[in-house]
Amino acid sequence: MLGVAVVLFALAALGGIILAALHLKRKSAPIPLALLHGLLAAAGLVLLIIAVVQMASAGPAGVALVIFIIAALGGFLLFTMHLTRKPLPAGLIVVHGLVAVVAFVVLLVALVRS
Repeated sequence: MLGVAVVLFALAALGGIILAALHLKRKSAPIPLALLHGLLAAAGLVLLIIAVVQMASAGPAGVALVIFIIAALGGFLLFTMHLTRKPLPAGLIVVHGLVAVVAFVVLLVALVRS
């Protein structure tokens, strides 16, 4: 299950990179891409929650889960701002992406150790 979560998060990251690049080029990000990015990340998060709950000791996977939840909160805020046509702060975009990358690396460590 962790492997599938890693794949979903990797696909979400690709979408996130595209969204961030569009923002930096001052182009409007398409809502369908933002939705796909969020849905992939949410599906990965659900699988990670299920996997962590089933583990005797969550270890790095539990740490990754907490960090991904923080990234998800930032992503939800960005998406809400996008829908309400408020300008997206570049700093928040960068922090959201960096937090997600840290969580992804921790999750990879968990996958290798399992």
